[in-house]
Amino acid sequence: MHPLISAADLQELLARRQDTVLLDCSFDLADTSAGERAYAEAHLPGARYAHLDRDLSAAKTGRNGRHPLRDRTAYAGWMGSVGITPGTPVVAYDRQGGMFAVRAWWVLRWMGHDEMAVLDGGLPAWQAAGGAVTADTNAAQPAAPYPDLPPAMPRIDAAQLQPRLGEVLMLDARAPERYRGDVEPLDPVAGHIPGALNRFFKDNLQPDGRFKPADQLRREFDALVTDDRPVVHLCGSGVTACHNLLAMEVAGFGRSRLYAGSWSEWCSDPSRPMVQGAAP
Repeated sequence: MHPLISAADLQELLARRQDTVLLDCSFDLADTSAGERAYAEAHLPGARYAHLDRDLSAAKTGRNGRHPLRDRTAYAGWMGSVGITPGTPVVAYDRQGGMFAVRAWWVLRWMGHDEMAVLDGGLPAWQAAGGAVTADTNAAQPAAPYPDLPPAMPRIDAAQLQPRLGEVLMLDARAPERYRGDVEPLDPVAGHIPGALNRFFKDNLQPDGRFKPADQLRREFDALVTDDRPVVHLCGSGVTACHNLLAMEVAGFGRSRLYAGSWSEWCSDPSRPMVQGAAP
């Protein structure tokens, strides 16, 4: 599947493939129950709720970031519990321009699941296209744990990244003021990894919350990716980094790496290099 699916194409997919699994990934970092409450009030018919902390992230230790990846066995069990099998079409969405749905997209692709897309524009685009919403929930039809398939998404951890600073091109998806270290509302240390460039994930979006056209994204990322160094995406906790990673796929770039621990993991070790201010 293409990384993005329009509301109109999703309506056609649902009419054709009744086994499609919809994942509502709506979330709020400041109120971790807000997304689930919004889901309970209105969601796409048949959608399951995917909680960023419970379903898409592992437990925090204080040194592994705010949204560490679960191990593949845990993800396999969760995927089976919501009815995802190889070949099942899966579409993730949220109410925040894909801010959290992209995490589900990356996780399932990392698990080797090919039939995975993000609803472009999320719930607002669905409703604008005349799509119905409901407060009704139905129990998922569980399947066996997802099989162990080769990962379709590369990643890098802190131990691998630190000796390669300068050899990779890092794109930090946080808001500019957080990247510079002017403010830091979520993590104990402000700043960024030396050498990282800033690409705020919201710059991938049009005013209506849909992604910009592929050719526009290509031009914008071309201004950042000016050499052949491998690209590594990061943010505060490895979630919105996936937004830039998806946008680069839409723009036709080769698959790039995710540093899932991101700044929240990096800054937990004071021996790692850190800087503040704008990129030189």
